[in-house]
Amino acid sequence: MTEYKLPEVWQWNEENPSKSGNRPTAGSRFEQKLPVGDAPLQLYSLGTPNGIKVTIMLEELKELGVEDADYDLYLINIGEGDQFGSDFVAINPNSKIPALVDQSQEPRLEIFESGSILLYLAEKYGQLIPQDIHGRTETLNWVFWQIGAGPYVGGGFGHFYAYAPEKQAYPINRFSMETKRQLDLLDKTLAQRPYIAGDEYTIADILIWSWYGRLALGKLYEGSDKFLDIASYTHLMAWSKRIAERPGVRKGLEVEYKELKQS
Repeated sequence: MTEYKLPEVWQWNEENPSKSGNRPTAGSRFEQKLPVGDAPLQLYSLGTPNGIKVTIMLEELKELGVEDADYDLYLINIGEGDQFGSDFVAINPNSKIPALVDQSQEPRLEIFESGSILLYLAEKYGQLIPQDIHGRTETLNWVFWQIGAGPYVGGGFGHFYAYAPEKQAYPINRFSMETKRQLDLLDKTLAQRPYIAGDEYTIADILIWSWYGRLALGKLYEGSDKFLDIASYTHLMAWSKRIAERPGVRKGLEVEYKELKQS
């Protein structure tokens, strides 16, 4: 393998763009009119690990009897670049899914980043987050842990293990080690309590399961459960399977997305 030589000033190669459509600039690229339904909540998303966090959360709220947690769900096809349209960028200037609009607020409230969305919904409806200071703080500890740790699994391990044009030992070893360290942390934590933050199921479980539970169950990257020997993390495996059986989780994974452009 030829060693990469650092240029004095890095420049983006327009002739070889990222498959994700990313560029070193932010902002919208085309005019777009997003559909808006009648439900209080308008969700623009995709069934990725970050996207399913919100559909699971909303379906869990419905299971808890929250009547005004109805939502319209629209597909943002990131492969087609829907996330760079003007209406979507107006909601999320970072051009990443998911993005949520609460049109029951006046004026309407726009929320982006999955952690922020789940925290907003938990506080709005008073569900899935403890009300006592100790339980709330422990839940938020793990919420922010997931937000900070997740990119090592997705953009780090997942990218170099599953998507990079060629397999490279250094990044795969580096991110496999960190991913296994995180898995070990979760396994040790779940050896002491039934849920991530304690005795209650919270938004911390939803956020973490969407990445690490799905990884443990072999749903993220083909063969990675064996590659990482995830079966050896017995407490994590038991938790992952238990969460997967929740009706709200199953419904959150099966929900249908409406197309942006209706035929």
